[in-house]
Amino acid sequence: MLSLFLVSPGVAKTNELTAKDYGALPKVSMLTVSPSGERIAFRMTGENDSDIAVVMSLAEGKRLSALNLSEITPESIYFANENELILVASNVRKLWGFRGKLDLSTAYAFNVADGEVRQLLTPGDVIYAGQTGLGSIVGLSPDNKYAYMPAYVPDSKNDQSPRKSLLRVDLDSPRYPRVHFKGRSSSWDFFVDNKGEVIAHELFDNKRNLHRMLARHGDEWKEIYRKETSVPSISFMGLTPDRESLIAIANNGETNRNDFYTLSLITGEFANLGFGREDADVEYTYTSLDRRVWGVRYSGFTPSYRFFDPALDQRMQDIQAQFAGHSVWLRDWSADWEHLVVYVEGSQVAGDYYLFPKEGSPVLLASARPQISSEQIHPIATMNFKARDGLVIPTLLTLPRTRMDNLKNLPAVILPHGGPAAYDRVSFDWLAQALANRGYLVVQPQFRGSTGFGLDHHLAGSGEWGVKMQHDVTDSVDTLVRKGIIDPQRVCIAGMSYGGYAALAGGAFTPEKYRCVVSVNGVSDLEQMLRGERRDHGKNHWVVSYWEESMARGEADKDRLRTVSPARFAENFQAPVLLIHGEDDVTVPIRQSEYMHKQLKRKKKAVEFLELKDETHHLVTGTARMQTTEAIVAFIDKHLQP
Repeated sequence: MLSLFLVSPGVAKTNELTAKDYGALPKVSMLTVSPSGERIAFRMTGENDSDIAVVMSLAEGKRLSALNLSEITPESIYFANENELILVASNVRKLWGFRGKLDLSTAYAFNVADGEVRQLLTPGDVIYAGQTGLGSIVGLSPDNKYAYMPAYVPDSKNDQSPRKSLLRVDLDSPRYPRVHFKGRSSSWDFFVDNKGEVIAHELFDNKRNLHRMLARHGDEWKEIYRKETSVPSISFMGLTPDRESLIAIANNGETNRNDFYTLSLITGEFANLGFGREDADVEYTYTSLDRRVWGVRYSGFTPSYRFFDPALDQRMQDIQAQFAGHSVWLRDWSADWEHLVVYVEGSQVAGDYYLFPKEGSPVLLASARPQISSEQIHPIATMNFKARDGLVIPTLLTLPRTRMDNLKNLPAVILPHGGPAAYDRVSFDWLAQALANRGYLVVQPQFRGSTGFGLDHHLAGSGEWGVKMQHDVTDSVDTLVRKGIIDPQRVCIAGMSYGGYAALAGGAFTPEKYRCVVSVNGVSDLEQMLRGERRDHGKNHWVVSYWEESMARGEADKDRLRTVSPARFAENFQAPVLLIHGEDDVTVPIRQSEYMHKQLKRKKKAVEFLELKDETHHLVTGTARMQTTEAIVAFIDKHLQP
């Protein structure tokens, strides 16, 4: 393979790495390729939280431009055209006239030639001041001069119920964007043709629990989909390449897996494209900037793919075969699909970016973590076990390399994932790797309520917070104890977000199982959490319905929620607790950890609380990530090391 050597691999030995080394942000991330395939862009982080976006010419092998990202937190980077780079970023801050802090996400256009940066949509400039999620582009004009972007637009300065509409934004001069398509009170999404005209309009009415899709037929709009539901059960992802149908992901009643469908804009009829599988869900669509869909990715511990083009199918299979047992992620592609950017990670790779041209040899573009060699990565294994009621629980195990010849009686850390509607994958999990580097077996059970393993597995977690979902986590400990793999006297539980809740629930409801408990940005009191969601969204909002169903199967009264809230059972804790929380977390407010800390202190329990300054729910800064990793490893070492 050829190599551009943007970042060369490291050569240090295993015992030289610290928790901080594993927890550091990737040196290179978000790598993307231009439409021609001749340029790439990526995010590069370094010492002292230095953070830049770099644009390089592949033909010349040199840097063309760079942008300092220290004032924004990028979420994604991609090319709108050869000379315009789009950066979607977020910034948590207070906004005058609004309660609390808001995650004010938006998009910026960066001109590679002149280095100018322009914010594409600015709250208060035509659009409503107090809104987030302004980074979406649903299409470009034929001349690539304008981007079509959804946002809420008030009718007047005093309008507190603005409609979601579609704005036409000039990439060169984005101030005072024009309302391209005026939405309705229940507008949700827009789909445009090759001229930028809206041809499909999605609506969801929270008060009526009504999900609809309208299609333009000449000068009129025809309803082609209608369903009464409190939470939408179908996701419209984009358009077919010919723009004659919408692409949708919905459950297939025969397989109980998420499947791939078209909805005709003319007839309103659904058709199954035959992409569905009985062993995996369709979980993601590969969609170009004009929202045309070209293929899908399937769920699983490692990803797999299928595309409309059989030749592209074969290319991806051939690429994956070169990295057997690893996760091979398709990250980007040129406009003609001649060049594919893939990211590889797993038991021997800490994250490498490759460019695979249609003809010729692949190119190693960059290593995400050059300080970590293959010898310093701890192997990842999979296993299945049966929970106490017989449900099969898929599980990932990160094995300490130093104990590979004797996987018996190991100290262990149970690491349930966040979500809970999510799942773990074969990847470079920085926390799991840091813990395995200290000799711990890291166990990641995909408890009921996880996605990726079929609708039955997901729905089995409905209303089971703190009950059957928690039993699955407990059963993972008991199974590995029975097999003699882990030492029952040396087990800790740790997690982030929902995983933080599961860790606290472990300490509250099965205190005899764990020697220590770590919760990062975790939920501790479900009643308080749901009260906040109702206040922020309104009691009729689908988000509230989702959480009520997830937490308590729709019966979300305070008595029910309190019975599974760890903060209400502080007296049960036997193990010491470490609470870590970002002060700017708007997903799970820091008051969740503050309340848990207060309750544990009141019951005279051993507890530590680390507040992460200027940090959000997702631990996006390098300083916070390394601080968190070091604190967790030191805390667990204190309680599990001989």
